[in-house]
Amino acid sequence: MSGCDNKKHSEEKPVVLEVCGIGKTFHSGSSRQTEALKNVSFAVRHGEFVTVVGATGCGKTTLLNIIAGLDTPDDGQLHLYNGLHFGENIAYVFQHYTLFPWRSVLGNVSFGLQMRRIAKSERKDRARQLICEVGLENFEDAYPHELSGGMRQRAAIAQALAIKPKLLLMDEPFGALDDSTRTELQQMLTGLWREHHMTILFVTHNIDEALMLGEKIFVFTERPGRIAKELKIKMQGPRNKTTKEFTELFIKIRGLLSTQMD
Repeated sequence: MSGCDNKKHSEEKPVVLEVCGIGKTFHSGSSRQTEALKNVSFAVRHGEFVTVVGATGCGKTTLLNIIAGLDTPDDGQLHLYNGLHFGENIAYVFQHYTLFPWRSVLGNVSFGLQMRRIAKSERKDRARQLICEVGLENFEDAYPHELSGGMRQRAAIAQALAIKPKLLLMDEPFGALDDSTRTELQQMLTGLWREHHMTILFVTHNIDEALMLGEKIFVFTERPGRIAKELKIKMQGPRNKTTKEFTELFIKIRGLLSTQMD
């Protein structure tokens, strides 16, 4: 469902984000062009956990950058509703760690609040609460180089949540982690999503991850990226990879991706 025809939606949850016919082409040199996105349309509703799965290089990150206001589309339109505003209540967790190396975990998590001129005592209290929620309560004085990869991403997630985002964008945040740590952080993120009543748009190339997390999955084609299929996932959590339903959905998504590669 694109939701780009200005008609009223019948579902209960309000739409917070509409992507309508987005296209993006990158130009290199005098003649080389790379079409990253073509006619991408979809809607995300309040409180949804949406995953976007597709092969590396299919334009998923470009899409997130456009939604975050870090890039502009060549075609189409982006609509934000329900009080969403660039630079205010949209947070972005990147694939590569973006913590400031000269700031402690507490300093990193409270940074966004400091930029918003929140009182020092209030921002430290909020940061400490989030540090506990992501399982880093004994590391608030540690610096990024003293943390493992999983711990750094826990801190980055806490940093993003500090501004109380209405929309959380996540670009393969667990892609560099081992399986055990990835599973731990997936479970942690699901708990935080429920606790904080956020809307999450999560990009991954991992089918397992898309199925473990998403209420709704957009399957992306190879470049130029566009939506090949939208799947609504009705499995109740915690999800089990060994169930028949999970296996059937995995095979279906893998088949869609394989078809795009042929």
